[in-house]
Amino acid sequence: MRRTILAITLVPALFAACSSTPVAPPAAPVQAAAPAAPAAPAAPAQSTVTPVTAASDSMAHLDPNSELNREHSVYFAFDEAVLPSDSQPMIERHGDYLSHHGPLKIVVQGNSDERGSAEYNLALGQRRAEAVKKALELVGAKPGQIEATSFGEEKPQATGHDEAAWHQNRRADIVYPKAR
Repeated sequence: MRRTILAITLVPALFAACSSTPVAPPAAPVQAAAPAAPAAPAAPAQSTVTPVTAASDSMAHLDPNSELNREHSVYFAFDEAVLPSDSQPMIERHGDYLSHHGPLKIVVQGNSDERGSAEYNLALGQRRAEAVKKALELVGAKPGQIEATSFGEEKPQATGHDEAAWHQNRRADIVYPKAR
């Protein structure tokens, strides 16, 4: 190896001697670097985001401050069972949560306002509950996790007899089990 390095450094000098132009002296031979010592592991970066633990995530539906608990009703137009577009983010949130919590079972309770016959309102409430159930399944919930039922006009949120009260009663509620 040493002879090779010496020959490489002398060859340009030999040719330079024949030249009439001055040539800079050859560079010092390059020595192979010693193998680098393994680097010490870097300290983990401090995260500003608090990770959600499995224990807290599995109980989010019981936390009164969670979005699952705060937003759990879909409000419908008069005599309709078509999901309004503004309910999509809430449906996705609940569907995603259910998809990650397979054993969890919920009930979707369909409701209507007081107008119409009792039989008609029960059927309308059932269509509303089924619409929410289908939407939850489309975003990840399993069919066996969801039961759809109707209360018709029997479980009003508001007791008034005006459009504001009727609007609050035309809904489907996503109901999670309570802690045991």
